[in-house]
Amino acid sequence: MPGPLYRDPWAAREAWRKSPIFSNRAMFRNMFPGLGTAIVAFTAYVIYDDYFASKSTSHGHAKEEHH
Repeated sequence: MPGPLYRDPWAAREAWRKSPIFSNRAMFRNMFPGLGTAIVAFTAYVIYDDYFASKSTSHGHAKEEHH
């Protein structure tokens, strides 16, 4: 059998549109290639800054507000 018979003569040429490479999800994922890594790195920095850096710089002194 040489190949599938298509009712639409252009169906074989349009088959690439149904490929998962050209899906909207794949296109969106490749739109921002480093976004996931940047979000994780920024979250880790904020957690470090809020919890660890603030404890080491305060040296036991209470924060004072000046009016």
